[in-house]
Amino acid sequence: MKHYVAIIEKEEGTLFGVHFPDCPGCVTAAETADAAVTQAAEALRLWAEVGQEAGATPSGPRPLQQVLADKEVAVSIARGGIPFLVPLLVDSGRPARANISLDRNLLDAIDKAAKARGLTRSAFLASAARDKILAEV
Repeated sequence: MKHYVAIIEKEEGTLFGVHFPDCPGCVTAAETADAAVTQAAEALRLWAEVGQEAGATPSGPRPLQQVLADKEVAVSIARGGIPFLVPLLVDSGRPARANISLDRNLLDAIDKAAKARGLTRSAFLASAARDKILAEV
């Protein structure tokens, strides 16, 4: 899984903003730093998906040290910006079967929760796994 460098910044009277030096136009903002960091993974995923739909292939992320050596990034950091890594988790569009074993009661709870959300079991499990992976950002 690729990880892109993001920079979170906050100026007085503004939201917490996040931008990606290697992803032109990929930005997000939120009231709190935690919310901005959480939204960063979704913004990166959407940016990559829009690029793919337009026929563009996102360039691979530069190594952290190379991004930190970038003059614009150095200016952001000098102003108080904080760099962090964000995983790019984009669906391939190709489903794959997986055979897993779960406790019967857990499986029943999953099915109930999926139905309540209007999801299939597979969609629910994929969403839960994605959320868990991205929560570790």
